[in-house]
Amino acid sequence: MTSSPAEIPANRKSRLNLPRLAVLLLAGTVIGFWLAVTPSGLMGKADAIAYAVCHRISLRSFHLGDRPLPLCARCSGMYLGALLTLVYYTLIRPRAGLYPNRRLVAIFVLFGFSWAIDGLNSYMHLFPSAPHLYLPSNTLRLITGSLIGIALATLVYPVFNQTVWCKWRHEPILRSPGELVKLVILAAGLVGLMITENPLILYPMALLSSFGVLVLLALIYTTMSLTILRLDNRADSWRDLVLPLVAGLALGIVQITLLSLGRYLLTVESGLIF
Repeated sequence: MTSSPAEIPANRKSRLNLPRLAVLLLAGTVIGFWLAVTPSGLMGKADAIAYAVCHRISLRSFHLGDRPLPLCARCSGMYLGALLTLVYYTLIRPRAGLYPNRRLVAIFVLFGFSWAIDGLNSYMHLFPSAPHLYLPSNTLRLITGSLIGIALATLVYPVFNQTVWCKWRHEPILRSPGELVKLVILAAGLVGLMITENPLILYPMALLSSFGVLVLLALIYTTMSLTILRLDNRADSWRDLVLPLVAGLALGIVQITLLSLGRYLLTVESGLIF
């Protein structure tokens, strides 16, 4: 007995959906397992993320009472700045896939230098006899971290758009210094809120900074996966990206898990303390 013409496309569609269902099931299993084995509560999950990417030195972190935030001041600034920048670009220039002009790129390079210099100076301050340029502070760490976060998101966002959208826009994500100034002012606002050290502000900022880690990793792994599998430039709407983004998030969580395991084996099992 042969299938009717109407049944054949349905059967083919079902077969085509099997790989998608398998990916969704595997990604869901990875995410569910991570949620189950990591500490309970939102701050517990934030700690689990931060443990993989940050040194978490108490003196270099903002505090909720006696509890240091999951990420240190510099990392908090970096991932908050990156998250803010991604939202900003999505609102002002969705699907734009070109980098800013050279003058604006030069400013982002300066952001990177400020982050590197402040980080090196802060590191040298760990050794009393070592020379350093100035007295480091959590405020400076937060500021330079937010600047490098802006630069990092600027690096990721155009590549993501070029890779995922079937009709990405051939325009720069920033058109003028004025748009960058607005972004920096927004980032300065975040810094200003953080340095108040108000618990009502620090708590959501702590969660958002850790969430920023997941967002960046999901975007990066989604971009890499679609490129490697040659499935790039097929999405027409965000609905088309649900499965790739879930898979990218799962890969990001795998990376976080492996880094956390490596840190645990290096520091706890060997008796070292970082």
